[in-house]
Amino acid sequence: MASSTFNPSKEHRKGDQHLENAKEAGGQAWDKAKEAGTEAVDAAKQAGSDALAKVKDAGAATLEKAKDTVASAGTMASEAVSAAGQKADNVTAAAGHGLKTMGESMAKNTPHEGMMGHAAQAVADTIKGAGDYVEEHKLSGMAKDLEQVIKNHPVPALLVCFGIGICVGRALKD
Repeated sequence: MASSTFNPSKEHRKGDQHLENAKEAGGQAWDKAKEAGTEAVDAAKQAGSDALAKVKDAGAATLEKAKDTVASAGTMASEAVSAAGQKADNVTAAAGHGLKTMGESMAKNTPHEGMMGHAAQAVADTIKGAGDYVEEHKLSGMAKDLEQVIKNHPVPALLVCFGIGICVGRALKD
């Protein structure tokens, strides 16, 4: 048999070399793992940022559509109210024209002389004047005039409202 000589210092150096190689390989593996982890975290951050941007964009688009819908509904409601107000003004003007025509008819068909004639003409003139006013100012103008009267005379306006309330209350009670 061949005898082999054991040289501890040579084997020890080989072990040290293997140990150094293993340490170096472990360090490289650790660096690569750290780098891969950092890249994964960066990719996750980017994906989260992209998803957040998409959610923000979708939310903004939905909000914009909601604003448009509300604005459209508001415009439609405003147009409907305006049309209803216009119809009310037209009906009021027609009623005013009817009053004016009735006053003119009364003026023509009632006596013009004597106490009854003067009274009938005064009533006819008052009805014609009321018809002119209603026809000219319509409902919206009358509302503005009423508002102005109430602003100029608040206490009498409150007393009138109070009196009307009492009369309506008593009428409903009976």
